[in-house]
Amino acid sequence: MDKKVILITGGAGFIGSNFIHYMMKKHPEYEIVNLDKLTYAGNLENLKGVDDKPNYHFVKGDIANRELIEHIFERFSPIYVVNFAAESHVDRSIEGPEIFIKTNVYGTHVLLDVAKEYWQKDGMYDFARFLQISTDEVYGSLPLESDEKFTEESPLKPNSPYSASKAGADLLCRAYYITYGMPVIITRSSNNFGPRQYPEKLIPLTIKRALEGKPIPVYGDGQNVRDWLYVEDNCEAIDLVLHKGRIGEIYNIGGGNEWKNIDLVNLICEILSELTVRPVEEYKRLITFVKDRPGHDRRYALSIEKIKRELGWRPKAEFKYSLRKTVRLYLEKII
Repeated sequence: MDKKVILITGGAGFIGSNFIHYMMKKHPEYEIVNLDKLTYAGNLENLKGVDDKPNYHFVKGDIANRELIEHIFERFSPIYVVNFAAESHVDRSIEGPEIFIKTNVYGTHVLLDVAKEYWQKDGMYDFARFLQISTDEVYGSLPLESDEKFTEESPLKPNSPYSASKAGADLLCRAYYITYGMPVIITRSSNNFGPRQYPEKLIPLTIKRALEGKPIPVYGDGQNVRDWLYVEDNCEAIDLVLHKGRIGEIYNIGGGNEWKNIDLVNLICEILSELTVRPVEEYKRLITFVKDRPGHDRRYALSIEKIKRELGWRPKAEFKYSLRKTVRLYLEKII
């Protein structure tokens, strides 16, 4: 091919925009097409610095719009698709599951089906790639007292409409690989953090609420455990999987940083205290335990032995340093 075109869906969101920044630096020879619906979590400000590049193209639209996806394939002929586009907030999925099914399941189906049609027609199966960005939440929950970690062979046991919709999308990807030979790969990452994250997720929400002097909500007893992954590490892993991963495989991407929610919130308060030179209790007194959400998974943890063994990837970011850097970035925007 004279040029490589990569279609990145959901590229105005948190991980998607960070991935575009990463790819523009790492692979400046690529044409990047960013398709984003620009819902509440999508922000074109996240693309500042790349949005004026001649090899960057933005298309506003919905992955569930087949006519639009066909138009993009006709116009740009992408050989790679990286599907970040998703409704992703568990609380919102509990309140209204329908949009999660439409975007995460049906939207993924549309992308798969149009890519299959065009790649088959143009004889591109040998070098095309469809990378589905998934989540550790499809595996369900682990007991707090266990040292067990999810592997790529762990059964799917989603406990929320969000995670069920992502599991459904993953199974569609598998079906397209088995049935049609689609060049599909899936990544499942643990909780990401870093710049450009919409403040409904735990880390940016805690920072924002603390700086505004508003209650910092912590679900239940605060003992739920999450494995945290710095977003730049995830971008590097996704890049590796896209170019060197085996077709039809799943790769877990974890940070190896398991933290109880309450301990993480306290740590953020301590970092804020240092950076703003204010008493730590000024922030910690805002911590408010609220009613637990239905089906709240107790613990997530991913084994990354497969991606380490096959692709040589492991997370580089030191957790507390990266968290401090993230807090500072939000401070610079807010203060």
